[in-house]
Amino acid sequence: MTILSKLRAMVVMLCAVAALWVGAAPAAAADPLDYVVHTEQVQVGPYPVTVGFTVWPLRAMQSLDFTFEPDGGIAGKSGTITTIAPDGREEVDRLSRHPRNRDVWGLDVESLGSSGTWTLRFTINGPQGEGTGDLAVDVLRQPGPPLALSWFVGLIPLALTLAFFAVVWIRTGPRTNADKNS
Repeated sequence: MTILSKLRAMVVMLCAVAALWVGAAPAAAADPLDYVVHTEQVQVGPYPVTVGFTVWPLRAMQSLDFTFEPDGGIAGKSGTITTIAPDGREEVDRLSRHPRNRDVWGLDVESLGSSGTWTLRFTINGPQGEGTGDLAVDVLRQPGPPLALSWFVGLIPLALTLAFFAVVWIRTGPRTNADKNS
């Protein structure tokens, strides 16, 4: 077998691998947020709204996307969302388009900070007037170990590295001019 025939065989094999790789790739999603796994309905005055979640059940400190889609779309409407924590803290945000699906309102990579029952309060202004509606959402405890333990374990390599350099510094000591001349 000549070098040229080996080269041809290798090129054919690489082309076959590339074709399989491209052919096995998943098709592009028609909807950028087709991974919404759970929806809830909330009546916001005269506007029925579908609230979508990319993770279900919800857990504290877990990032997810929220989508808010009123019947008839968001054209000609505006509003706010107030998130009310279990301890009563409130945060008001203007409803804005989701960054990956511009046809709906949404929050991108958000998390709820504690477990308990959260309330999402919507206020929408539109052609049928203003409406307000609440959606209560139960949020489970944070997944995994407690946050303090996670940080402690994560900082162990840094502490060991600093200890190593401290031991090396103590054993070798700072260099003096007399050391350099010898």
